[in-house]
Amino acid sequence: MSPKSELASPLQSARLDFVSTSVSSADFAFEGGQLRLRIEAHAPGVFRLRCATPDLLDPEKPSIRAQQHAEMLLVRHEAAGELACSTLADGSGWQLEQGDARLELGTHGLSLGIYRGEACIARSTPEGIEPSGAGDERLWSLGLTFDEHAGVYGLGEDATDLDRRGQRRVSDAPGDRVLPLLWSPVGWGLYFNHLGRTEHDIAYTTAACYRGIMHARMLDVFVFVGEPGEILNQYTALTGRTGQPGLWPMGVWLDQTPGQPLAGTLHQIRDLREHELGLDAFSLSDPAILGFQSDKPVFEWSGRLPEWRGFMADCEALNVHVSGSCFPGVLPGTVLFDEWEDRGWLLCNEDSEAQVFPGNAATDGRAFALLDLTHKDVYRLWVERHRQAFEDGLGAPICHAQFDIPDGVVARGGESGAVLRTIYPLLVRRALFDAVAGHKTPQEGLMLSRDLFPGAQRYAWQQGPEPTNDWDGFANSLRAALSTGNSGVTVQTHRLGSVQHPASGMSAELYLRWLAMCVFSANFSFQGVSGLMPDAFGESVREQVAHWLRWRYRLLPYVSGIIEDAVRTGLPVQRSMALSFPDDLAAHAWDTQYLLGPALLVAPVMGPGDRAEIYLPAGDAWWDLNTGWRYEGGTHWSMSVGHDTLPVFGREGHMLCLGPVAQHTGEINSARILDEVWMFGMPEHSPVVMRNKIRVMQMQGSSYIKGLEGLRILPSEGLEVKRRGAEVRISRAR
Repeated sequence: MSPKSELASPLQSARLDFVSTSVSSADFAFEGGQLRLRIEAHAPGVFRLRCATPDLLDPEKPSIRAQQHAEMLLVRHEAAGELACSTLADGSGWQLEQGDARLELGTHGLSLGIYRGEACIARSTPEGIEPSGAGDERLWSLGLTFDEHAGVYGLGEDATDLDRRGQRRVSDAPGDRVLPLLWSPVGWGLYFNHLGRTEHDIAYTTAACYRGIMHARMLDVFVFVGEPGEILNQYTALTGRTGQPGLWPMGVWLDQTPGQPLAGTLHQIRDLREHELGLDAFSLSDPAILGFQSDKPVFEWSGRLPEWRGFMADCEALNVHVSGSCFPGVLPGTVLFDEWEDRGWLLCNEDSEAQVFPGNAATDGRAFALLDLTHKDVYRLWVERHRQAFEDGLGAPICHAQFDIPDGVVARGGESGAVLRTIYPLLVRRALFDAVAGHKTPQEGLMLSRDLFPGAQRYAWQQGPEPTNDWDGFANSLRAALSTGNSGVTVQTHRLGSVQHPASGMSAELYLRWLAMCVFSANFSFQGVSGLMPDAFGESVREQVAHWLRWRYRLLPYVSGIIEDAVRTGLPVQRSMALSFPDDLAAHAWDTQYLLGPALLVAPVMGPGDRAEIYLPAGDAWWDLNTGWRYEGGTHWSMSVGHDTLPVFGREGHMLCLGPVAQHTGEINSARILDEVWMFGMPEHSPVVMRNKIRVMQMQGSSYIKGLEGLRILPSEGLEVKRRGAEVRISRAR
């Protein structure tokens, strides 16, 4: 794969001619009418730009394959906005408006200006929108210049820097970890609606310049105008939003050490239970725990699980759920391989032979061929086999399917190259989600994966990277989660250390700092190696671990509520400073602080010692959960933070609803999931909380709240609580 492509034949002198307009779109022609540009008001603050030959823009009847690809990318296809198109006063082009979002097109060079209100927030480079080549070899370039003081965020996972300026990424390169959305805090965003290769170059000429190169017969890009939170809202409404994972996955996880006997893992779980340390699920290590028999299209459990039903009985007795890996393939040299190669059920190379891939951890190092999941019968079979495994007790499958598929490999649907590399992990995750959740109403369930692809945010849940067992690994895990959140992924989990690196790098201090952050995140897993378990650093550390795990289970209603809310807003659980406070430039530099949902600011201690530097963003006051003190926003503080403390601040006007202390979710009464409410100043916002409707109304300087029956209420200083039946009144203390 070439990391970068060069474009030729700039169209700076090409003339753009107006063709027609409708309620929601406007058409323009250039290159003597051979190419056409269509701009649609797709949604409030969202413009869709498509550029191609007229027959591609308005096909008589799209092929089934084209329709399937379109559905992989978008869940909402029709333009729903209203577009006002008019000529610029000086005659140099046109303006296209919807509300305070506006695009300006120049008559020459396909130039583009993006406006928010009266301010121009981004403008095309001199090349503008630039096509080159023809047919399947066509390249489309879109260059933008923007405010040199504003960062660029999104574009997938990055463990070192949330601001993507100075980077180059290729969408179908598995190591680049790319997602297709990028945005700036000043209020613009781009989404390239494409399954093939897109090159993102944010080091193009200057640090305040971006160029995207799309390898496609048609340019198809969405331009967003608005606050970053609204950009994520519109992007996920367009491309799909997360499903709900249920309650038990929100509890604590344990990852089995590779090669560890099942008896050893069960012993670790019993030890956690005996010391009253919370746990809900564990993941079996590679190799895959189930796969096809060598001669039949039937799944069998791994030889290390000789008695699955007895094993599941042990797990049920311990109140833990089981997850394990699978892989979408068969092994060469088997009867099934030969049969499916003849049927065309495997991805094939240019010689029409099944492509054989080198072994990986899931196959225990054995080579394998990949199932062609573009074939509907293969897809259906794989779903049905995993649904049966799910019914037999598997809590969630794990599958990493972001393979570097060679360009010469072709699927039955005709996909190859970058398109096949993009859609293969998408098909794998969609199939597994269909298996565990698709037959439920509403859909509830999860499968675990590291794969990133367009639409990855539709599926819970995204696994974080394997970090090193040091302070850098801690920071990398956090930034990786925040960067995927910036890209539209609601949930990315953390590993508390990694079995892939020596446990000797982990100290007791680092372990507790890391654990505290993990507790105030979407979720995390302990690592089963002895040097990374809660008992690795002595009794006093284990007691502090128990303290943090009690906090984790009390937070479940709030964290689960954030995920439920993401179905409406598209916002992630862990929200970066640039996403949450776009107008506070000082906040953007604090890239290891984050909002946990709308109500809590978390400032993890990222280095040795008991001093923490904290920035409280402007525009709000903040209440310290540890002391109850109130701080004004826009201020910087240096605080002393013990190893049993995490700097967490409640946002004024919000509430935090907590659940009861539990060791696993089976102890939580679903009819009474809430136990206590903490208030940060006078309540103004209805709280985010799982499966509960708590409503705040304000009148005459007091707040009236419905839905707090039977809960303990802890008001902040200066407030008093009065209960009147089902209603609670919060007013200033006299």
